[in-house]
Amino acid sequence: MLDWITKDGKLLLSARIVRTFSYGFLSIILAIYLKLVGFDEILIGIILSATLANSVIFNLFASFYADKIGRRKILIIYATLMSISGSVFFLTENYIALIFAAFIGTINVTGTETGAFLSIEQATLPQTVKNPKKRNTIFALYNMAGTFAMSLGILLAALPQIFEENLGWNEIESFKPLFLVYIFTGISVVGIYFFLSKKIEVQNNNTLGKPFTNGLSKKSKKIVWKLSSLFSLDSFAGGFVIQSIVAFWFFTRFGVDLTTISIVFSIAGVLTAFSFIIATKLADRIGLINTMVFTHIPSNILLIAIAFAPSFYLALTLYLARMSLSQMDVPTRQSYIVSVVNENERTAAAGITNTSRNVAQAISPSITGVIIQSLWLSAPFVIGGILKIAYDIGIYFNFRKIKPPEEDTQI
Repeated sequence: MLDWITKDGKLLLSARIVRTFSYGFLSIILAIYLKLVGFDEILIGIILSATLANSVIFNLFASFYADKIGRRKILIIYATLMSISGSVFFLTENYIALIFAAFIGTINVTGTETGAFLSIEQATLPQTVKNPKKRNTIFALYNMAGTFAMSLGILLAALPQIFEENLGWNEIESFKPLFLVYIFTGISVVGIYFFLSKKIEVQNNNTLGKPFTNGLSKKSKKIVWKLSSLFSLDSFAGGFVIQSIVAFWFFTRFGVDLTTISIVFSIAGVLTAFSFIIATKLADRIGLINTMVFTHIPSNILLIAIAFAPSFYLALTLYLARMSLSQMDVPTRQSYIVSVVNENERTAAAGITNTSRNVAQAISPSITGVIIQSLWLSAPFVIGGILKIAYDIGIYFNFRKIKPPEEDTQI
């Protein structure tokens, strides 16, 4: 069935599935766990920002050194740090230790993967398809597999409530087993990466060891930096409504329990996963940029509407409708980036664009904590939606005429 994908491609898909499974429950429980430990919204925002700052540093490191040291080696190091971070959360509630764990641990709290795993795997995936025409499809499959796994992992977020009600554990103790699961998923990902072959490494060595911007041609630099500036706006906006914050909002605004929250986000993940396949079909018909923009704008209108929902059921309906559209730009964006640069520029292009996204997104959660405390609990939805629509307009008018090679040949 997947005979058009190499063994390395299947291993990368497997690692993605295992990794995002653990991200699923962690993205739901982390902010709630920190609140129960005793931290206020501002301190919670700082820890969430630390997880995103990790993505910035690790993406930069990958951009400079992944092709020089080896993509496989860097992936193994990052997966090892996952387990170390989970161990800290499992063993202590000390605030400084938790900030450190969030900073080094490739913890994902956004509901979509943003870390350095993504940059390296994004650059590698085109090399794992036997038919170049399958490039859009491999990115859709990669994101679909990860999102389904995340949806399944989200269901584990209900376990603390089950442990508390049936085993008599206190609130803090009931969360600890999930951090133990996170430790073992990190170990599993390390094991998967050990089986990757040398074929995943960059095939053209001309740019190895150079600073990542010098590894790009003049034409590619212009494209990548412009994309990066617009992606940073999108991610800054997205940082106001990362999954941990949305879960916190449902928990605080409507008193929704963890079991219900986990089901809601699991369903949202399934809708998102199916949207990736639709995005690929759309991109083949109307182009990558058009698919990115014309699915994203309606989703952001729905995001703004969530802020004004007077009841949980209306908010839930708007949220699920939004999630069925909001991530259709992800596989199309990833495919677009690697299609408009040369093969030996892909790690640099992916690293730069993902770093710009992570830098911007790392700022928003801390600001969100202040906004929620001093302004309005639902304000992040409005701010995020307006800024995201501005991004969509910018992407369309700057890149509608810059097409991947296969789209040019269709003209």
